[in-house]
Amino acid sequence: MDIIYAIWLRNVKRYVRSKSRILGSLGMPLFFLLILGFGLNSVVVIPGTGEGYLEFLIPGVIAMTVLFTSISAGVQIIWDKQFGFLKETLVAPVSRLEIMLGQTLGGATTAFIQGLIILVLSVLIGLIIVSAVGFLIAFLFMILIGIAFTAFGIAIASRMEDMHGFQLIMNFVIFPIFGLSGALFPIESLPSWLIPVTLLDPLTYGVEGLRYGLSGTAQVDPVVCFAVLGGFTIAMAAIGSYLFRKITI
Repeated sequence: MDIIYAIWLRNVKRYVRSKSRILGSLGMPLFFLLILGFGLNSVVVIPGTGEGYLEFLIPGVIAMTVLFTSISAGVQIIWDKQFGFLKETLVAPVSRLEIMLGQTLGGATTAFIQGLIILVLSVLIGLIIVSAVGFLIAFLFMILIGIAFTAFGIAIASRMEDMHGFQLIMNFVIFPIFGLSGALFPIESLPSWLIPVTLLDPLTYGVEGLRYGLSGTAQVDPVVCFAVLGGFTIAMAAIGSYLFRKITI
């Protein structure tokens, strides 16, 4: 447990000390909230709920923030490879599983904090939390998204050496995951052939779980969302651990 805590603390400290990273990560979420959210709020009403577009958009933007931040944790693995820190860690008399778990929890924690910042800003611009329980449900889904996609990013980074190549691959993967998650539009409004594709996207269940927690409505049963996202989180943690153990030094 000590090694997990030490690596977790290292990741969190690096994040907290990097003010430019924190502020820079707010750019795209604020663009979606302020430009798309307020711009379309008066002209778009979500069918079946009567809520405005801003209220519908907020859970998707929070999920996007957690997704982008957690995936980028893989860059830390490649960075540590290039500068020798990972080699020093791997030759230590500790389990590689503990090292991977520390990296995963550290990345998930920073992603959760980043999502929490957007959640607080959303409350300031008009989001009304339906209940304290809903707030906790939103926290749970933010944590699951963070752990799942941090592990996913680490799994990819474990097989790569080039940081720029990793970023290109992640951009190729991230935007379809986000775009097909129902974060920007109701699933029910999609063409019939696209709905099954959306339901195959694990982030869809994170977005809908967040939406249920924050607004009390969701297009997918929240129990189903928790089961699917929880299963995906376990699978990614297992795959990430397996690939991380295969790293050669």
